[in-house]
Amino acid sequence: MTDPLPTRRQSRFWLYGPTLLLVILAAAWSAFWFYARGRAATEIDAAMAREAERGRSWTCADRTIGGYPFRIELRCNALALTSTRWGDAIRVETGPAVAVGQVYSPGLVIFELTGPAKVTLPEGRSLALTWTNLDASLAWRDPERFALVASDVTAVQTTPGLNPETWSSKTLEAHLRRNPARPATDQAVDIAVTAKGTVLPPIDTLLGNTDTGEIALQATLTQAEAFRKGFNPDALESWRGANGAFELTRLVSTKGKARVDGGGQLQLDPMRRVSGDLRLAAAGIEQIGGIRIGNLLGGLGGLLGGRGPDPAATPGLTPLPPVSLREGRVFIGPFRLPLQPLPPLY
Repeated sequence: MTDPLPTRRQSRFWLYGPTLLLVILAAAWSAFWFYARGRAATEIDAAMAREAERGRSWTCADRTIGGYPFRIELRCNALALTSTRWGDAIRVETGPAVAVGQVYSPGLVIFELTGPAKVTLPEGRSLALTWTNLDASLAWRDPERFALVASDVTAVQTTPGLNPETWSSKTLEAHLRRNPARPATDQAVDIAVTAKGTVLPPIDTLLGNTDTGEIALQATLTQAEAFRKGFNPDALESWRGANGAFELTRLVSTKGKARVDGGGQLQLDPMRRVSGDLRLAAAGIEQIGGIRIGNLLGGLGGLLGGRGPDPAATPGLTPLPPVSLREGRVFIGPFRLPLQPLPPLY
C-alpha cells in the first residue's frame, strides 16, 4: 500500500495581497501628502516674506494647513493686510478665510472669504464691507485667469465731516484672463465685470435717478505686468510710463429708464488724472449734473456727429456727442459738464 501524497498548502497571497498593496499605497500617498503640505507651508512663508519686502504685511490668525487626503487647505481664523505703498498705511481686516488646492490639480486655488471686512484708509476715512457669499479662484496655467463671485455686497464709506455713503450690489462677478491672442508685448489682460441690483450714490446724483441699476463691462488692460506687484502708486506710475491703456470694449449700464451703452479708451495723463474718449449711446436720461436735458443730447448728437455703438446692437438708443476727459474735466462735445475736477489718482 503506497502512502498518500502530501496535501499542498494553498497560497494565501490573494487573500492578503490586495490588503497589503492597499496599505502600501495609502502609506505612499500619505507620505506624498505630508510632503506637499510641507512644501505648501514653505511657499506660503516665502510669499509672505516677499510681500513684506514690497510693503504689504499679511497676518493669518491661527493658521492651519490640512485637507488630507486629497486637498491642501489653508485656514485663517482672521486675515489682515497692512500696506504702506500708498504713503499712509492702509489696513484691511476680514473674518475667516480658506484657500483650497487639489493635490491632483496644483494649478488651481479656490478661495472663500467670510465677512465682514473693515478697511482703514488715510485721512481718517474708513470702509466697512459686508457680503453674504464671496468665492474666488485663481489659475496660473496658460492662460492665467482669476474669477470672483459675491452676493449682497455692501460698502459703507465714512469720511470725517461728511455723511456716510453706501454702495451696494445684489450680485457681483468679476473675471480676468490673460489674452492669448494679443502680442506678448501688449501684456494684455481681458476683464469682464457684471453687477446687478447696484446702488451707486454718485451716479444717483449725476442722473437724478435713485433706481437700482445693472452694469456689464468688457475691457482689455494693456501693460498689465505693471500690476503684478500690486495696485499702488508705483504700479500706476509704471503703467502710465509704459503707455498702458484701459480699452473699454463695451459698457452697458441701466438704471430705471436710463440706459447707456458704449466703449472707448482711458489712460492716465501727465498729471496722473484719468483721461480718454468714450463713444456712447443713451436713452431715458432726463438730467446730467442737475441740468435738465430732455432730448437735448440726441439733438446735440446729430448736430455734433455723435458716434455711439452700432445702432443694430443697441435699438432705441440715441448716439451722443463724443465724451472726453481732458485736463481733469468732462466734456460732451465742446461743452464742459459742471462737475468737480477729476483729482489725480496718486
